[in-house]
Amino acid sequence: MKTKSFVYVALMCVLAWACQTKTDENHSHDHGHDHGDHVHYAEYDKVLAHKLILPDKVPDRIIANLTATPANSIGVNWRTSRAVGEGYVEVALATDGPEFAANVIKNIKATTETFENQHEDEPLVKANFHSAVIEGLEANTTYIYRVGFGDKSELWSEWFQITTASEDLQDAFSFIYFGDAQNQVKSMWSRVIRNSYKQFPEVDFMLHAGDLINSRQSNLEWGEWFHAGNFIHATVPSIMTPGNHEYKNEVLTPLWRPQFTLPQNGPLEELMETCFAVDYQNLKMISLDALSLDDKPHSRKAQTVWLDSILANNDKKWTAITLHYPVFSTVKDRDNKNVREALKPLIDKYKVDLVLTGHDHTYARGEISNSPSGATSISDAGTIYAVSVSGPKMYTSNDEEWMERRGEYTQLFQIITIDNNTLKYQAFTPIGTLYDAFDLVKSNGKKQLINKIPDTPVRFKSDFVKD
Repeated sequence: MKTKSFVYVALMCVLAWACQTKTDENHSHDHGHDHGDHVHYAEYDKVLAHKLILPDKVPDRIIANLTATPANSIGVNWRTSRAVGEGYVEVALATDGPEFAANVIKNIKATTETFENQHEDEPLVKANFHSAVIEGLEANTTYIYRVGFGDKSELWSEWFQITTASEDLQDAFSFIYFGDAQNQVKSMWSRVIRNSYKQFPEVDFMLHAGDLINSRQSNLEWGEWFHAGNFIHATVPSIMTPGNHEYKNEVLTPLWRPQFTLPQNGPLEELMETCFAVDYQNLKMISLDALSLDDKPHSRKAQTVWLDSILANNDKKWTAITLHYPVFSTVKDRDNKNVREALKPLIDKYKVDLVLTGHDHTYARGEISNSPSGATSISDAGTIYAVSVSGPKMYTSNDEEWMERRGEYTQLFQIITIDNNTLKYQAFTPIGTLYDAFDLVKSNGKKQLINKIPDTPVRFKSDFVKD
């Protein structure tokens, strides 16, 4: 009896061991190697944010950009791993139901650029960047597009809905202007762009006034910037002007042009997609490359001659210039004399309406040569200058005579609406607090500035951070 029990127990142990061995064989993984399309990232576990850094076959970093003719075309960019050697954009008219997917009206092969770089202790990134311009669109029309490659739906992005500009110059439109995002972009800038969209979901485009990130080559930081904007980047077209942090030793980040498709109507080959002009309905929007203008005499001359020509032939009612460096700085020892001496004569000559900048990590808005601060209505106003910041990096500012409204230690975005003869400007904090506002009204060849500064207290860094 004892012998039979012993044999029975031994047999059960052998069977249990065999089953466990079989189970281990069926569920074993080699976490350090690729097996066909199944890739494991154990080798990158020490890089906590590798999903923001490394591409795969599915498109990421998808962004729509304004072209020079935004009523009839849209630029689109995205990234994949090198396993995807080409990319396409499919476009359909937006419909009330899913029938649009069966009625694709455009299938555009993208331009694909192979690229690799490594920043400091980040892993080497090998990627393909894809870009396309969707042309031949109808004005003021809503389309749906997606990007990808192949027959598997998993290798395509979701469908994004986007609307072209109107050709009717009287139609109202709006855009959001951001100063520097730059630091802690995923952690602390994301709420700014997301709440700007939540508050103004019908916005027509977004403008980034330089220093989108801090380290121009960092795939992690660029990954954070695209993550922060997420689907907003793909559904609200953007334009961006480079800041000094997109440069190093006067060389633009090599990631700028692969990641964005911006107008190529600037004065020099080296300024393509950094110095350009866009006609958006009744607005002439001009981007100037501030660092190149400030540091390089040949670029300064080229940009000013080009700007003179653009403004001399401008038939739009409203004109705005964006560049990273302020024409009038808000911070001690950050005066941009070269920029001011090159641009202000042209700004004055052609009565530019707005100059939108960043760089100083403070807020200020004012008109240089008109009535003292506090005036509620100014007839025949001059140019309005704005300096703003949307990220968490903050400086202290000087109180200058030209400033109508000033602020420190405040993350802001600005919504600017143009409706025929009226330009409406509002600066909001991420929680929706109105911090600054004015209307600019054009009538009979003159401009009237109507300040609408709220009772919101002026914020100073010293109120929150003690030295």
